[in-house]
Amino acid sequence: MFPFLIGLLAGLVASLFQFLLNRRELKRIEERRLHVEQEKEIALNFMHNMAHAMAREPSRKDLLGRINHAVVNGTGALCSCIFEVVDDKKLKGVAVEGLFPPQRPMSEKTIDHARTRSQLLEQILRSEEIDMGEGIIGAVAQTREGVLIPSAEKDPRIVQHKDPSLIVRSMIVAPLLFDNELLGVLAVANPDDDRSFDRMDQNLVVSMAEQAALALNNLDNLNDRIEKQKLDLDLTLAHDVQRLLLPTQFPKTESLEIHALYTPAQKVSGDFYDIIPLEEGCTGVAIADVSGKGVPASLLMAICHTSLRHYAQAHESPSAVLRAMNAEMSAEMRKDMFITLIYAVINEKKSTITLARAGHELPLVLQKGPSGDYLTTAIDSEGMALGMVPCEIFDEVIEDKTIPFGQGETLLLYTDGVTETTNFDDEEYSARRLQNLFKSLREESPERINQEIFESLEQFKGDNHLQDDITLVSVRHKATVSNNEQT
Repeated sequence: MFPFLIGLLAGLVASLFQFLLNRRELKRIEERRLHVEQEKEIALNFMHNMAHAMAREPSRKDLLGRINHAVVNGTGALCSCIFEVVDDKKLKGVAVEGLFPPQRPMSEKTIDHARTRSQLLEQILRSEEIDMGEGIIGAVAQTREGVLIPSAEKDPRIVQHKDPSLIVRSMIVAPLLFDNELLGVLAVANPDDDRSFDRMDQNLVVSMAEQAALALNNLDNLNDRIEKQKLDLDLTLAHDVQRLLLPTQFPKTESLEIHALYTPAQKVSGDFYDIIPLEEGCTGVAIADVSGKGVPASLLMAICHTSLRHYAQAHESPSAVLRAMNAEMSAEMRKDMFITLIYAVINEKKSTITLARAGHELPLVLQKGPSGDYLTTAIDSEGMALGMVPCEIFDEVIEDKTIPFGQGETLLLYTDGVTETTNFDDEEYSARRLQNLFKSLREESPERINQEIFESLEQFKGDNHLQDDITLVSVRHKATVSNNEQT
């Protein structure tokens, strides 16, 4: 009997050990998958920027500036520089973003006598001619292979200056190659969050360098439209990838009718919404708006979406979900970015809505008043945007707000693109107009409510270009039909 128990215990231990190993391996696989997806999204959106630029047939200077700007935004670097090949033997800086340091030692007097430091550095970089093989820029041009330098302070190929703002902490350098022809070199330096560049950053820069070289080649060969069509296809793919994150099928419940309307102002958006099935007859409803546009906003949107889905299953309280999300995401967010978000839990059994608001637009609810008339009310609750303040301040301010949600009543969530839509007189649509229209739609379905609001916005703005993304989520508590009415 005793050997049997020993064998059974050993088997259990071995099974537990194998389970833990499998779990850790699955986690590593998932992390690698997420990294690949992030790289793909940033690279595809960079293609979108290049396609947008080429569609306008910009000047060479404008295109180089767009490339630099997109690279800095996509990688989080503080500075970037493009060096072009001249006379097939040398390289010269032709476009600079941020305080990119000169590639040769520079006297302190030169800096002290300069009116504007950024203009001086750009002037020096444009006047310098770097030989093939000289320094890190010349070496990458000669070998035609990208280089990642995590710790530049210890690398003898990096020229360091006494000025603290010009010290290079970390650098990535990649060749600009098209059809095996060297067009130049792309260099980025110093991530903005004091970390070091890693392999994921290098993969992004190499991919961006490839697409940048393609754009530059197309600019020099305006008759070559085939490559531009490929960029348009990649742009559509980037748009489709982002749309996949937004649900089109909503949970089937006995008493809730749900509809969402989403219209991005550009190919990539910072808005998102989600409908999450929960236990105990509850449904989670969320809407969010990431500050900024383009690659950083869309990438942060994807991270936020994943975090929300995870913590919505872990916490019953909406404010607890937002506290957990803020604690996790604050470290990953750039200092100039934040997320406004509302997360609401609708309890069908109790006929209540409990929500927490992280700095987002006030949600509206259409309810029966004491006299039986329907009233439109803005649900006010305390809370600040995710990533805007330290966790201790965020946690203290955020709160749950619970209101009744009876039969025939409707909840409306929306982003600021709705209320801030402007007409030709630069007048905003406003929350007042939205509330009045919402009240007039008290008998309509969520789908019809969203459509009516969108049509009203279209009429209001006229031929004005849509400046911001528009997202609407309507949830109606369906009225129960009595047996007499059915008969």
